[in-house]
Amino acid sequence: MAASYALGHGKQRSGRTYAGWQPVRLGGMTRTIQYRKRAADRPMETQPHSQPLTGAEVAIQTAAAAGIDVCFANPGTTELYLVQALDRCPGIKPILAVFEGVCTGAADGYARVTGRPALALLHLGPGLANGQANLHNARKAHSPVVSIVGEHATWHIAANAPLTADIETLARPMSQFVLTAKSPDTVGQDMAEVIARAGQLPTGPTTLILPGDIQWAHVTTPPVQPQIAAPAPPDADETERAARALRAGQTALVLSGSALRTAGLQAADRIERATGCRVLTPTFPPIQDRGIGLISPDKIPYAPEPATQLLEPYKNVILAGAHEPVAFFGYPNTRSSLCAEDGQLIQLCSADIDPATALAALADALDAPAVRTAPALPRPEVPSGPLTPANMCRALAAAQPEGAIVMDEGATAGFAYHGMAGGAPPFTYMALTGGSIGQGLPCAVGAAVAAPDRPTICLEGDGSSLYTIQSLWTMAREQQNLTSIICKNRAYSILRWELERAKMTPGEASLALTALDSPEFDFVKLAEGFGVEGRAVHTTEELNEALQSAFKNPGPLLIEANLE
Repeated sequence: MAASYALGHGKQRSGRTYAGWQPVRLGGMTRTIQYRKRAADRPMETQPHSQPLTGAEVAIQTAAAAGIDVCFANPGTTELYLVQALDRCPGIKPILAVFEGVCTGAADGYARVTGRPALALLHLGPGLANGQANLHNARKAHSPVVSIVGEHATWHIAANAPLTADIETLARPMSQFVLTAKSPDTVGQDMAEVIARAGQLPTGPTTLILPGDIQWAHVTTPPVQPQIAAPAPPDADETERAARALRAGQTALVLSGSALRTAGLQAADRIERATGCRVLTPTFPPIQDRGIGLISPDKIPYAPEPATQLLEPYKNVILAGAHEPVAFFGYPNTRSSLCAEDGQLIQLCSADIDPATALAALADALDAPAVRTAPALPRPEVPSGPLTPANMCRALAAAQPEGAIVMDEGATAGFAYHGMAGGAPPFTYMALTGGSIGQGLPCAVGAAVAAPDRPTICLEGDGSSLYTIQSLWTMAREQQNLTSIICKNRAYSILRWELERAKMTPGEASLALTALDSPEFDFVKLAEGFGVEGRAVHTTEELNEALQSAFKNPGPLLIEANLE
């Protein structure tokens, strides 16, 4: 089932040219995506040199053979041979980040936008540990992030040097596959395997650990072409089971993964029109095509009470690439599941089947109507007045240009944005997936690398931004077309909201541990210190003007939105 982004090859939109689009098959559907240089147009480039290849060079050239063209890196001494291998493989562009959580978050964003495996280079166990929070988010997003982690020379590990750590144990919780290279002659096969394991369904992060003596050893085996297994076809029995539930009525259809891309949404629209089912998305979808021409399913609310109220009426909940809807936390006298106790959960397809393809098969089984252009939703008018969270979200939804990529980690201040943006011109939406804050800025960096000709926007909470504020330096170094909006409410508002929800009266300690106003952060100065232009706005009119300026002028910009 083919899907394509709403913008065509070489068309001019909002003063920008969208060129270099190419279909890439991964995860069961062909998507039209954009990235820096089409892999089909670029041979695997290596600089000629007389010495045999090192293990590091074989690993890097194997990654290039897989179509990987970017490496988000924070290397150390144990990775210098990998750095030198990048010198000799100009087909992969190295992008430096000054914190490993930026590397892993950026690789996540890049993988979501391109649909292809992304590469992160990390320094030993501590470097991996610094990147783990965003690898957790990538795991929840099923992003094919491949981490190469340097290790001490095999004969040096027993010396228990200061940076020695059990890297495999650190890697396993956030990786669906971990492999330590054991021999220089198998490095190519090892690299190919971790790439294939990341890129085939079910996709997700993988880790290759490369000891120093394997990196620098000269090898006789050549680079390997990774083979990513094709998705399985839809299962007729699974399709019929879902069709029976839909025919019976009182059914909700929850979409995630490729089901939220154009082809999946079109199939879900066919099913909804045929059966009257309710189409929903998870609270934080990894990536979704949105805007004019597509249906805009409601999100399952973050709070368990409205989420349960939404799902309670449905006897059947069909999951298309999504997991069972559950509460973010366990609360007193509540259940984990948000679905009706007497309801039935139905998996549309197993994990090795592409959910968008399975949705299309389901629509056909139901004799659903043909694909259509969905009716346009209303777009907000340009707002004015006090800079409230609602007005901030309304201003962005009213101003964002066609083709934008929006990374949403706005937390409580940004909750209204998703519902307001359904009528915007076609765009791509991403959200915080694993709940580990600090994903927004680096994920936006990776998205901007993946699609440099498209405007990227990050809606970011003030507290969560500080976990990976170093992302600003990479934005400046790469001169990215990236606008960061900091929702400055001077507090960890989500915690205060949870206190209020639990009917707890905050005391001195509670207020102190949730306040971010003593001293107050100056994000304009922070941005300028990292080389990014910063602007502070205090009214909705000032925000409107700043957004218009940002979308007309290339380069990174941080907008400090001082919310009332």
